[in-house]
Amino acid sequence: MPPLSSFPLVCALACLGATGGAWAEKADRSKPIVVEAERGSTFDLQRQVTVLNGNAVISQGTMVLRAERIELRETPDGYRAASAVGLPGKPATWRQRRDGGDDEVVEGSADRIEFDGRADTLRLVGNSAVRRLRRGVVADEITGASIVWDNIAEVFKVEGGASTAVNPTGRVRLTLTPRTEAASASAPRAAPLTPSRALETPR
Repeated sequence: MPPLSSFPLVCALACLGATGGAWAEKADRSKPIVVEAERGSTFDLQRQVTVLNGNAVISQGTMVLRAERIELRETPDGYRAASAVGLPGKPATWRQRRDGGDDEVVEGSADRIEFDGRADTLRLVGNSAVRRLRRGVVADEITGASIVWDNIAEVFKVEGGASTAVNPTGRVRLTLTPRTEAASASAPRAAPLTPSRALETPR
């Protein structure tokens, strides 16, 4: 069994029905990016760097990233990278509707959330959690010290860490809620979970 410090979530994805398809709303990629903040922020057009302070929000379609401070960069070749940092007791959060699942959304929270468009990864660092909500109710949840989604390698990894108030055991934890037969029969099955590519489309 792999150590908890580097535990691939292949088995978790299998339990979630990950056999292909997309987990994020594909239409989001073509939507405009909107940035907002409550306090002094900077927009450096020459360096292509935007820094938002105070209840900062970046949205693109159904994707919404919130944090106390967000830094968004664009490389010369058009890739974007973002770093979002929360406050004690108020983590950075991310939320997006699942493609093909109108009644399902996926959301994540962590002390810091990092997006790398070039590497095609989303990293949640510190008191990390990812949840799938079905009609507003948490259906599946993964928690750990950090969670990394690598879209190129198609590998999700979660790491354990030191004991914290949010995660007293410091252990990796996965909770899955099976669909009831009635619910499965009455509602179409949503597309399985695969990583998002929102915010990374080159110019």
